[in-house]
Amino acid sequence: MKRTILAIVPMLACVVLAGPVHSQTTEAQRAAVVMAASYRVVPNVVYQVASGYEAKLDLYLPRGQQGPVPALIQIHGGGWVGGSKEGNSLRFLPYLEMGWAVINVEYRLGRVALAPAAVEDCLCALRWIIRNAERYNIDASKLVLTGYSAGGHLALTTGLVPSSAGLDLQCPGNEPLEVAAIVNWYGITDVGDLLDGKNMKSYAVQWMASMPDRYEVAERVSPLTYVRAGLPPVLTIHGDADPTVPYSHAVRLRDALNEAGVPNQLHTVPGGGHGNFTVEEYQVAYEVIRKFLKEQGLL
Repeated sequence: MKRTILAIVPMLACVVLAGPVHSQTTEAQRAAVVMAASYRVVPNVVYQVASGYEAKLDLYLPRGQQGPVPALIQIHGGGWVGGSKEGNSLRFLPYLEMGWAVINVEYRLGRVALAPAAVEDCLCALRWIIRNAERYNIDASKLVLTGYSAGGHLALTTGLVPSSAGLDLQCPGNEPLEVAAIVNWYGITDVGDLLDGKNMKSYAVQWMASMPDRYEVAERVSPLTYVRAGLPPVLTIHGDADPTVPYSHAVRLRDALNEAGVPNQLHTVPGGGHGNFTVEEYQVAYEVIRKFLKEQGLL
C-alpha cells in the first residue's frame, strides 16, 4: 500500500462525484482492490455481555505484516440511542490504506441500557483489545481512538476516564487502559449542557431518561470532567455551524486541555455542519489527521 492517507478519500469520491472519468476510476478501483486483498476481517467478536446484550466488535487486520501494527479503534455515533458499527464502516478506509489494523466497536444503545452503559462498554472494549493485542498482531502502544458525534464523546471518555471513576468495573482487570492519541470528530464534551436550556437535545434527554440524578450521571460521563495533565494528545474536528453538537463543546475542550498542558489541536471546518463535509473539507481534515499522527510518532 504505497498511497498516502490523503489519496484514498478524494480518489473514491471522484468515482461517485465525477462519473465516468476513466483514469480516476481505474486508479480508485486499483486502490480498492489492493486494500481488499491486503486485509482479513474477523467480524462480530463478543467482547462483553451486559444487560443480556452481547456487545461486539469487528477486526480488520492487515495480511502478512512483519510485526505488530498500530490500530484505530472506531466508535460509531447516533446520539447514544442509534447508529451501528456497520453504518460507519467506510469511515476508516484511510487507516486501512495506511496499513493499520482497525477495530470497529459497538456498544449498548439507550434502548438496551441508559447512561453510563455506553461509556462502560467502550472501556471494556479497550480492555479486550489490549488483552488480545498480541493474538491479533496489534501494537498496544499505538492505539488511536476515534469516533463521530456521540462516538467522538465515547472516544474521549474511553481515552480520558481514570480507573478511579469506576466505569470499567464490568470488565475487571489491572492493565492500564491507555491509548496513544484521540481523534475526536464533533464529539459531545459536556453532556449536562444538552439536557436543558438553549442547547437541549432530544438524544441526550433520551440517554438519561428520567433518572433523578441525571445531572450527576451526566457529569460522570462528560469528558470535560476528566481533563488533567498527562492525558494522550487530542485532535478535535468540528464545524462551527454544527446544529447537533454545539461548536462551543470543541472550544471548551481545547481551552481546558490547553490549561492542563495536554497536547491538542482544534481543526475548525468554517461553516461546517454536523459532519457531511465536502470532499475538499474531508481532504483537508485528513491532511490534519496525518500531520497530527506523525507528530505523535504514530506514522
